[in-house]
Amino acid sequence: MAADSTTTSLNDLISPIVQEAMFIANEKSLLRGLVRNFNVPRNSGKVLQVPIYPKQTAATPAEDGDLSSASVSTNVANITLSEIGLMTTVSDLALNYSQSNVIGDIGKLFGEAIALKLDQTIAAEFDNFTTTAVGTGTSDAVNAANVFEAIAKLRTKSVDPAGMVCVLHPLVAHDLKSSITSTFGAPASELGNEAMVNGFVGRIGGVPVFESAAITSASGVSKGAVFHRDAIGLAIGEDIKIETQRDASARATEIVGVGTFGVNMLEETYGAEMNFQTSL
Repeated sequence: MAADSTTTSLNDLISPIVQEAMFIANEKSLLRGLVRNFNVPRNSGKVLQVPIYPKQTAATPAEDGDLSSASVSTNVANITLSEIGLMTTVSDLALNYSQSNVIGDIGKLFGEAIALKLDQTIAAEFDNFTTTAVGTGTSDAVNAANVFEAIAKLRTKSVDPAGMVCVLHPLVAHDLKSSITSTFGAPASELGNEAMVNGFVGRIGGVPVFESAAITSASGVSKGAVFHRDAIGLAIGEDIKIETQRDASARATEIVGVGTFGVNMLEETYGAEMNFQTSL
């Protein structure tokens, strides 16, 4: 039997004293903008093949010498599309007598839920990076030096710093902010001032630092990452859409939210896992 939304489950919306709907808003999609996006046109198949070109080595021939022909072969990363979605049924009683736009309210929640699920799928790929991980996930708290270490490890692999980002779980990011602000005391630097005044880290070593609750945390341990945007691919078949359908016999309206996406690793050496336990 479908889980329906009735006057009981929507009582906060139907109450005559409600001035506006209160949302417990999930984070909107952050990681989507930090990875390589590919748009997949209709009728082109649900598996996107992304060619991966290996690095080449230049030679220094003698003045009268010939260059040797280099063999250039490609690997392929397959990104398979799948749907992300959810649905509920809103009764006419809830719909017609609520002071707010129930369809719009639930649609917004649906869109945010799908965006969060997409970010969680992308964040799950952090565990697949093969560049040596920073942190052991035991009792160590992250600090700015750890971010510099991850950047250095990626730079040794000639990863372009211009496309690098750092993403941490909010509780781990708390420890990073604490370390650069002298444990929330006198700011230790301009970077510390930024964290104290605005609540976010900004850039460390030229790399922007982001927080995302889409990263899974177990017993205070979470796996963030410093990575280049070309490390992970996101295939977009159909962006998030919200649809409604009238069910006359049930005196209700079905609300469906669906997106078609695919996520896969493109280059596992382009990221360094940040495995830390929060002090909170």
